[in-house]
Amino acid sequence: MSTVKLFSDAEAEVNPAVKAVFDDIRATRKSDFINNFWRALANDPANLKRVWEQLKSVMTVEGALDPLVREMIYIAVSATNSCSYCVHSHTAAARARGMTDAQHGELLTIIGLAAQTNHLANAMQVPPDEAFLVS
Repeated sequence: MSTVKLFSDAEAEVNPAVKAVFDDIRATRKSDFINNFWRALANDPANLKRVWEQLKSVMTVEGALDPLVREMIYIAVSATNSCSYCVHSHTAAARARGMTDAQHGELLTIIGLAAQTNHLANAMQVPPDEAFLVS
């Protein structure tokens, strides 16, 4: 259960700042669907706009990483941060961008392995090899 109200479309319609962001989300995604994350952020219209603009500037623009890779990175970080909502949301987005079951399985294997080795290296306080240091 959410700790904040989730804005309905009717509530968004009467708040020009929220309506503008919801309209931009719909236009950018070419979908009428506004997910609960944005509906929750609508309680603070300035934050809603800021977070949407940040997400849009990273996740929807052309770049060196293709959209599927970006979504898979988002899944990995979300899993690491234990954000169930984001894992579900970005897994759905990755599947919409063509992620196969095999890719998803391999991604989860890598996430699990990285989490394990990260914890081991942190627990043992292993110093980085000089060859790995980036200047």
